[in-house]
Amino acid sequence: MIAEFLLPDLGEGLPEAEIVQWHVAEGDTVTLNQTIAEVETAKAIVEIPSPYAGTVQGLHAAAGDVVEVGSPLVSFDLGGADAATPAAPSAATTREAGAGAAVETVADAPLDAPADDIAARATPNLVGYGAAPASGNRPKRRARGGGTAVIESDHAVREAAPHDVVKTGPIDLPLERPRSTPPVRKLAKDLGVDLVLVAAAHPGEMVTRGHVEEFAARTPAMPEVTASAVVHPGGTVARGPVSAATASAPAPTSTVPPTSLSGDRVTRTPIRGVRKHTAAAMVQSAFTAPHATTFLTLDVTATTELLASLKTDRALDGHRIGVLAIVAKAVCLALGRTPALNAKWDEAAGEIVEHHYVNLGIAAATDRGLVVPVIPDADRLDLVDLADAIAELAATARAGRTAPAAMTGGTFSITNVGVFGVDAGTPILNPGEAGILAVGAVRRTPWEHHGEIALRDVLTLSLSFDHRLVDGAEAARFLTDVAGVLREPGRAMLLR
Repeated sequence: MIAEFLLPDLGEGLPEAEIVQWHVAEGDTVTLNQTIAEVETAKAIVEIPSPYAGTVQGLHAAAGDVVEVGSPLVSFDLGGADAATPAAPSAATTREAGAGAAVETVADAPLDAPADDIAARATPNLVGYGAAPASGNRPKRRARGGGTAVIESDHAVREAAPHDVVKTGPIDLPLERPRSTPPVRKLAKDLGVDLVLVAAAHPGEMVTRGHVEEFAARTPAMPEVTASAVVHPGGTVARGPVSAATASAPAPTSTVPPTSLSGDRVTRTPIRGVRKHTAAAMVQSAFTAPHATTFLTLDVTATTELLASLKTDRALDGHRIGVLAIVAKAVCLALGRTPALNAKWDEAAGEIVEHHYVNLGIAAATDRGLVVPVIPDADRLDLVDLADAIAELAATARAGRTAPAAMTGGTFSITNVGVFGVDAGTPILNPGEAGILAVGAVRRTPWEHHGEIALRDVLTLSLSFDHRLVDGAEAARFLTDVAGVLREPGRAMLLR
């Protein structure tokens, strides 16, 4: 039996994913929950496990293709009917999966059930991937007053039917997007073929490479048309389409040379993945919450001296405690005195939601863009545990393995711009949070110390906050509290 596996909902309502790499090839034998591919969503790279044990019959997308949720991903040959019922996936389906999920089998389908219904039943809800779709087909978009679009045509339209008659007039076309795989869509684009017309000749079927090639072969070539700009002797410019024959004929007029934007002068990159998600979040935040930023520059020599001494402590071998860890601890302590910075503005409910816990987001720059994974209940961790959590979070983010669920639920965020040699900034809030703290670079600076000028370690803290929730006085008090811990870091070791 052949089972078609559709790209599952990877969480957070993300509509698509890009194939990063395949771990299997056509003809490979796979086991249940074996990783078959890695895909990149708008938030992270996720491993896709196999919901079946069988043989890979075909891959419906290539590395680099963007696949919509619910589109065919891979087909499996399950052998006999007994093999068509996959076993329940283990709790280790993905690295981040933490809960089991029920698996629906084709054994529950009646013998006379439609093939599409059986295929839908054969696609299990993978662990950690959200609710299973109601069916294997995506919902159809319907026009007002009916389910068919009638396109009036007053010129020749290429006909999808297998004959050479070119029709004019109204053509009935379904409004739903033709079902096809990314490689087939690319082929159609390269050949200049309209998939809607191809689908019209094969109603109810998925458009295949063969359909596209057949359509392209049966479609007569259209006369070449070029655009020209002709300068007449009087100085006027006439623009418009001309036939290839006319365009090639000599004329006593001069032609304005076209401006070319091709070559290496510009590069266009599709907006997708982490960059697309980050852009949407930043626009939402910047144009929803009234931002304000305040700064404080302070002497952190006591903190750097403490960190130097901790590096020689054998009891702390294997623990990477840095300035960021002490800042994170200071933030957790300071939020207790300034709850407005650990709150959320709920516009829909007309309420201010105050959190009695700290889910601390740590911004991490990766090759795929900025991500902000969250340390849950960071206020309950001591300094060593907090440092370990930050190190693990950073390593996971750099490897692109941060789960989408690990980047939600934050109540306050920190961004360490100092690692790039930057002293200060005006960071944009994460949507739903009231504050974000930027930590600048530690610099050896002449500074007043005990009435004398001395070289001291100095850094700048930059706090952006939602002015709907936080007043300037509260923001200043918060920064002062954080600075107090950095000036006397021993407090961070003792307090929880």
